[in-house]
Amino acid sequence: MRSLLLKAWLFALSSITGLAAQQQPTSQDEPIRTLHVYTDLVQVPTLVLGRNHESISPPIAEQRFSVSIDFGPWFRVTHTRMEGTDPISLSILLDTGGSAADLLPKIDNAIAALAPSSLTSRDRVSIYVLDCALTRSLNDIPAGSALLKLGTDSALEPWTIHKRDRHPCKQSVHLWDALGYVATELSKLPGRRVMLVVSDGHDGGSVRTWNEVRGYTQAAGVAVFGMMNTAITPGWSNILWAHHNDANAFQTICELSGGMLMLTTPDSIGNTLAQSIALLRGRYIVEFPRPRNSTKGEHDMRIKIAKAGNDFIRPSGISVPMPDPALLADPTTVPSDPSHAPEQGQRHVMTKPQK
Repeated sequence: MRSLLLKAWLFALSSITGLAAQQQPTSQDEPIRTLHVYTDLVQVPTLVLGRNHESISPPIAEQRFSVSIDFGPWFRVTHTRMEGTDPISLSILLDTGGSAADLLPKIDNAIAALAPSSLTSRDRVSIYVLDCALTRSLNDIPAGSALLKLGTDSALEPWTIHKRDRHPCKQSVHLWDALGYVATELSKLPGRRVMLVVSDGHDGGSVRTWNEVRGYTQAAGVAVFGMMNTAITPGWSNILWAHHNDANAFQTICELSGGMLMLTTPDSIGNTLAQSIALLRGRYIVEFPRPRNSTKGEHDMRIKIAKAGNDFIRPSGISVPMPDPALLADPTTVPSDPSHAPEQGQRHVMTKPQK
């Protein structure tokens, strides 16, 4: 029996070897073809809510989504899906100034409660505090409840001490500059980039303008969700009136980056934080090919949904992979079908606000 098995095994081995030898290319065979693969797909996380900022159910069919670049022709997207549990690179910025300070005494527990119910170990978190200066306690660590609480307490400790001792300090960094720095650090990280900002929206002396920060968050694909205390000045219009220029600018940064400004109170800050993550998980990932005539620089992108009425639609920036001329000139590269890609328009995005 062993002899028969050995003979059968040797026969099978010789057959496989012979077959492999027959399949080896010879000098007379056709040369081996190389498939060149290049990045051509654009993905845009898009927040879609009802006119009163409520969630929309059931999910919106992908054939209802269209995109326009620089006011070019509207083009139906090729695919959409819900963001779901895609990994998030999340930075939390806690501003200790003004009415935002009243949201901070119990915020360590609120942030810790985000894991594991809203955040998982696949999500990475950084925590910043804007007080006398801008400080960071956690830098791109996996989301875990105990570590989030420890990092929040550590970042807020200097503010807690000088508040208790009544030794105020002169602020050396202001809100727009802090947002710009955090966005710059986020731009170096993978995944869906998100910033949660607890602030009253008041700046007070930044080097950067709010519009520069708006443009950078869009270009870096950082969605900003702001949280403002409504307990001191109840009502949306009253909050905007309190710091009308800064608060409107803060709201604009949030919405044009693909996020939104949310109102909260010291008692509901935990629910508001969890709601912001739920909104992120409910975003649509809108996909379409790179525009066939795409160029470098800032561009205007608009997404619309057929029969959507006054829905709240906020795409999170636009980052388009630019074509490699050498690769496209290679005769072995198979070009994409231009009829499947949108056409970029001729109108460019405004880099400065109108006065």
